[in-house]
Amino acid sequence: MASLTDNLPDQLPSDPMHWADAWIKEATSSELRPNPNAMTLTTLSDVGWPSSRVVLCKSFVPDPGYLVFYTNYQSQKAQDIAGDSRVAATFHWDSVGRQLRIEGEAVFSPPEESDAYFATRPVGAQLGAWGSDQSKPIESRAALISQIQARAADLGIQLDGDGGTTPVSGSKPVPRPPHWGGIRIWAQSIELWVSGNARIHDRALWTRDIVRASDHNYSVSPWNGTRLQP
Repeated sequence: MASLTDNLPDQLPSDPMHWADAWIKEATSSELRPNPNAMTLTTLSDVGWPSSRVVLCKSFVPDPGYLVFYTNYQSQKAQDIAGDSRVAATFHWDSVGRQLRIEGEAVFSPPEESDAYFATRPVGAQLGAWGSDQSKPIESRAALISQIQARAADLGIQLDGDGGTTPVSGSKPVPRPPHWGGIRIWAQSIELWVSGNARIHDRALWTRDIVRASDHNYSVSPWNGTRLQP
């Protein structure tokens, strides 16, 4: 597998997801930036209007080929995905001149996958999933804090500090709210890009067919890769 400074090999890898997984792991272990797993996610509204935001990739599964991020299912991104599953995600590590682009289809994760990840989150983050109605209007920050405090009381969580929104030490974990969980992005195409001198970049694109097989999974064909001009 290549190091952070290498170009793509002359003979392209048959499975780009493992190559991409190695890039993400190297970026993480090298601490290239505070959130090396950050990616720009683009979704489509019910009238086809694109919307982008940065989210964190929490799991990258080369076989059979999907990644996972977590969000409030009532958020704009999740509502967009419920209406149109087509999405795009971009990772960019400027300090080493690498970019990874994935396009495909998104589905909600199995509940047990969301439960397992939610259980690893700090109590404050668990409370945040209950306390904020993501993307919904609110009249003031004071109203938001009051809302968080009220929902903490309903869950039996005692708060302290930071304006009264931080769970006290030893607070019990809370259950995952039904409106919060994972979303899997199944890759239909993936592009690897490496910066080159004089803008002679190294670039390759792989595509495959994906067919919905269940609520959470797709059946997939082998990858077909080709090098692209920069």
